[in-house]
Amino acid sequence: MFIDIHAHAYRREQAPFMGMQQGLFYTPEKLLSIYDRYNIEKGILLPVVSPEIYLPQCMEDILDICQQYPDRFVPFCNIDPRAMTNSSDAPLDQLLRYYKGKGCKGLGEVMPNMPLMHPKVQNLFRHAEAVGMPVIFDGSDQLDGDFGLYDDPGLPQLEHTLQKYPDLIIFGHGPIFWSEIGKLDTPGERGYIYRYDGEQLGRMPEGPVKEEGVVPKLLRRYPNLNGDLSDFTPLNALSRDDKYGPKFLEEFQDRLFFGTDLITTSDEVGMADLLLDWLKTKKISEKVFNKIARENAIKLFDL
Repeated sequence: MFIDIHAHAYRREQAPFMGMQQGLFYTPEKLLSIYDRYNIEKGILLPVVSPEIYLPQCMEDILDICQQYPDRFVPFCNIDPRAMTNSSDAPLDQLLRYYKGKGCKGLGEVMPNMPLMHPKVQNLFRHAEAVGMPVIFDGSDQLDGDFGLYDDPGLPQLEHTLQKYPDLIIFGHGPIFWSEIGKLDTPGERGYIYRYDGEQLGRMPEGPVKEEGVVPKLLRRYPNLNGDLSDFTPLNALSRDDKYGPKFLEEFQDRLFFGTDLITTSDEVGMADLLLDWLKTKKISEKVFNKIARENAIKLFDL
């Protein structure tokens, strides 16, 4: 029923993470047990290679997992923009072409804590466009003390990137993207910060969408932009207004992709529950549901 375009898995159990008794990501076997519960056919595995969020993993581990479960997992590759020569002219296309030849369907999840318009990041995106690899990246509203590519309120760096690389398919993902489905009340609604003792501060926008934000405007303006519906932030963006949310899915039904982004702090897939509920209550059609749940992924990634 579902295809997950945004999944993570580590081959073995990992070291404890920030006070947790376990690592941040599931093993493939545990992830598949959740997939079976939610009727998720298969998932695209995105390697974690930048150290800002967790210990980097080897790309070959992802290839091995996908080889072990060929009917359930599909690989992406991931390249840190500082790789090879740590310069803005690094020949990153060499790595991208190699891993595309190994069956990798895209690039991501790109999430070093650098500005989106940083020359090294733009160099990576330029090579991804040349090689023909879609990109999934996470964003941040701050530099230092976080992970993800930094962008300003209104997402101007994303817009400039969409303009520079019109043939590069880019997926909007994470809090700074989905918080702007409606016009922000304050810039602080774009993400979270963590206090010295680890407590999470901040919030996402709440309540009905009174005025559209930049996300629907960018989707209308740039055909190379798609929406990654994984993690809790698009769930918040859509469910906060059960009148606007279904209209958004209807308008952009060809550009939205189901995902989970599951980590070990939760095994619930709220987006699956929301889509099934809106299908059952006829807020969205079966056609819209099927496209978002699986058909768009099959078509784009040739699954």
